[in-house]
Formats: sequence, structure tokens, C-alpha cells
Amino acid sequence: MGESVTEATITNWLKNVGDSVAMDEPLVEVATDKVDNELPSEGAGTLVKILFEKDQVAQVGDVIAILSTDGSVSAAAPSAAVESAASEEAATVVAATPATASETTSLPKSGANGKFYSPLVRNMAEKEGISAAELDALSGSGQDGRVTKKDVISYLENRGSAPAVAATSASATSPATSAPVATTPTSPSTASFMNIKEPIVLPNPGDEIMEMDRMRKLIADHMVMSVHVSPHVTSYVEADVTNIVKWREKVKNTFKQREGQNITYTPILIEAIVKAIKDFPMINVSVSGTTIIKRKDINIGMATALPSGNLIVPVIKNADQLNLVGLTKAVNGLADSARNNKLKPEDIQGGTYTVTNVGSFGNVMGTPIINQPQVAILALGAIRKVPAVIETPEGDFIGIRHKMFLSHSYDHRVVDGALGGQFVRRVADYLESFDPNMPF
Repeated sequence: MGESVTEATITNWLKNVGDSVAMDEPLVEVATDKVDNELPSEGAGTLVKILFEKDQVAQVGDVIAILSTDGSVSAAAPSAAVESAASEEAATVVAATPATASETTSLPKSGANGKFYSPLVRNMAEKEGISAAELDALSGSGQDGRVTKKDVISYLENRGSAPAVAATSASATSPATSAPVATTPTSPSTASFMNIKEPIVLPNPGDEIMEMDRMRKLIADHMVMSVHVSPHVTSYVEADVTNIVKWREKVKNTFKQREGQNITYTPILIEAIVKAIKDFPMINVSVSGTTIIKRKDINIGMATALPSGNLIVPVIKNADQLNLVGLTKAVNGLADSARNNKLKPEDIQGGTYTVTNVGSFGNVMGTPIINQPQVAILALGAIRKVPAVIETPEGDFIGIRHKMFLSHSYDHRVVDGALGGQFVRRVADYLESFDPNMPF
């Protein structure tokens, strides 16, 4: 469901225990921080067990239901199916990692501190030789402090071989000394940051108290994580877009008649951004630990405000392969789907660079937060008529020009001021050199 999606909330079961289910028939509705979606059944049969109830959170990789495909398991005896599935899973783990199995016992579903560990997390821990004490000491980034696949991977990256031995020997001699080993990685984790206590705010008389909806909670967590993970720097450039304004005014009616689409400034601006990414490909990267992943594709995410007030980022795939007409259709189509809650999971996956149009709300500039796991985001300010000095061979004079600010936030771990500043300047150069006589 997307490389950055690690968990989903069960919002509705479309079938009840005992119901017959056809192959690819919608079985359950889930919601992630990206999009709501129906999951189809992977086989035909009878639903005999539901393992996650409505509003519960499941990790990617968790088993959420059991389906009898041959009629041998009745709805009245679902526990047998669970035990059978668990036995097959355990046998697979033992067969795949005999050395690990001989060194560690099967991990319990819940730790000594009451934490629940999903089958995926337990399997990963057993394969990597992570003890129950080490798991208990991990701070989980999932709901209610659950340990997720991402937490285990982060712990393994930071643990190294020496701390693993220390943790094993320490647990054998003194349980009190094992916890510090597991909770002192070489670099701070997002999970530990999330455990910082927020202030408790008391309402005053007459104040209205509103609970965040699910999507707003997820957005809030994602924003806090991004600011913690990436040291943000923002560079600003003012661009003269008079030629673009004049061209759009001249062609918008003809464009609408010929293409059946309204042409806005957004696809024109995205076209300039794509050109600049080609000139500075190190803007189009992601960071995984100490590894930089240079993206081959240029997939532009465009932050879109929803009628609910929440935010979603549909993605224009392979934007560098589209001309201005193609970009216009992609922008309009995704924006319309977002407003009508018709986005599909693939519409919001795979973004490599994000654009947010703060100018649509009358803002002249902004300091946008990076959309992880990307390393940069560009805020487009409002286009305004302003007095400007115009240089000509005959001399300088004051004239009215259409100008806008570009605000470029970037991850200072991998994007220095030179690259971040040159990139946004190049975008402005492409905008200012726009041909007002260009045919379409």
C-alpha cells in the first residue's frame, strides 16, 4: 500500500463470519495515512475468523482474517484454523532459520510490559536473533506504542553485532542491565522523539472541544516525524511570470475548446520544476539511514486541500514524459479525484518531489514541511501585480509586472544551501524565460 505505509486502520468489514466470499470480492475497508481503500479477497471460500475488529490497527504484513477455501473448517471452530495457521507459520520459520531457532525460543505475542507483537514483528525478531527482552525495551512508533516492522529495521541498523552479543549476555546475568543496551542506539530514533510528553491544555469556560479525526491525527504524526527526521532549510526566490500570465490569458479559451480542460498556472509551474530536476538530479533523492537513493523517475506530488480541511498528495507519475497538455490533464484529473474522494492507492504512491500551492489561499510565500521520504518541497506563492524596475537598452523604468515567490524547503542532511538555492533559482529562470508566443 505504498513504501511509507506501515499500518492501516480497519474501518469496516464487508463480510461477516460464516459468509461466503468470492475471489477478488471486496472483503474489508481499511484506512491509512494516505487513502481509504477496499481490500479484495485473495481467494474464494468461507470467512471463518476475523482477527482485527473495526477501528483496530493492523501492521502491514499482519494476518487480519482466515478464509476456509475447501470447506474443511467450519465457522463454529475458527480457533482450529488459527492454531493451524500459527503452526504452519512457526514451522516455516524454524525450517528457514534452524540456527536462530536453536538459539532463541519462540517469542510470545505479548511482552512482559504488555506490548502486543504482530506475527511479522515476531518473525523478524526470531530470524534476527532479537530476544524478548530487547523487544520489550524497544519504543514503538505504532499506535499505543506498538513495535512495527520499521522499528525493528531501525533497531537492527543501529544495534550492530557487538551490542547484540552484549544484550544476550547481559540478559543471562542481570535483567536490569539488558534494557540500556537495547535502548542506546548510535542515533536517536523517531519513536523515542514521539515519546516526548506534550503539554496538557485545559479548556476555558465556553471553549469548544473537538476531537481530531483519523486523517488529521495521521497528518499530525507525519508532520512531527518529518521535522524531527530532516533538518529543514528554506530558500526564497522571486520570479517574474508576466509572460506566463499573458500567454495563459491569450490561450485559455481556445485551450478549453480544443482540449476540454481548463489550463491553470499549476501545470506550467510543474513543467519548469521538472526541467530543473533534470538539471539538478540530486534533488530527486531519498535517504535511508546513511544511504542516498537517487530516483530514476520524476514523480511530482501536488499537495491538495480536501473539502474536510485535511490534506492529501496525489502523484503525477513520470511527469518528465508529459507535455503541457498532458500535465494539465493529469493535474486536473488528480485534483478532481481528490476533491471527490475517488483517489486510488496507486494515485498517491511513489512521489519523488512535492509541490504545494500556497498562492491559492492568497499567501505570498510559505515554509513547507518536507513530505517524507522525499528531501525537498516547493511552495508556490500568489501571483501579484507589483511595481518593478525594468531594464532596457534605452534605460531603466518602472513598470507593472506579475511576480511570485518560490519557497524551497530541503533536507540539509543531503541538500546543502548551494544545491537548494541553485535549484529554486533555476526554476525561476525557466519561468522567466517562458515564450509568450509559444503555440500549444
